[in-house]
Amino acid sequence: MSEIGIFLDRDGTINEELEYISDPEDVKLIPGSAEAIREANLLGLKVFVISNQSGIARGLINEKELAQVNDKLVELLKVTGARLDAIYYCPHHPDYGEHPYRTSCDCRKPGSGMLKQAESEFDIDLKRSFVIGDRIVDIQTALLVGAKSILVLTGYGQNAYEHVKSQKINVDYIAKNLHDAMRFVKKSLNHI
Repeated sequence: MSEIGIFLDRDGTINEELEYISDPEDVKLIPGSAEAIREANLLGLKVFVISNQSGIARGLINEKELAQVNDKLVELLKVTGARLDAIYYCPHHPDYGEHPYRTSCDCRKPGSGMLKQAESEFDIDLKRSFVIGDRIVDIQTALLVGAKSILVLTGYGQNAYEHVKSQKINVDYIAKNLHDAMRFVKKSLNHI
């Protein structure tokens, strides 16, 4: 049987939102996020980061710096016993940068490329999975693949929530934070 995935946006969902983080020392976990990821690990769920990183296309960060930031995130999570199964990122932007970064792609959220890669590499059932993030593109990505969508109110979540309400966008759950989101995930798993 295929695995269930938890697809997490990075900035504003797991760690504090800072525009285009390039210094690993700037990575600060949002309280409760590591515990939520550890809980997902203990439930046997596969946990992935899916992150648009257009700062690379914009020339504000390079892929080596991004790798160091992601390594710091992994290190901070490991301290609490939490782990990620993979980190996927999109370095592209349709309007900024030079080739090969300036391009329209299917990996940039709300595209499904990062989820399709996890589906292929880890045998993930996207229809039984969850996408959790603080932006509208996270919700749109979930809708595109038929996954459950959870909007967290951390990071840009409060602004996204106002947009969701005004545009009547269907969201499966509005969570205070990632820890709260995991409560919804656990409740949903009991009904699968």
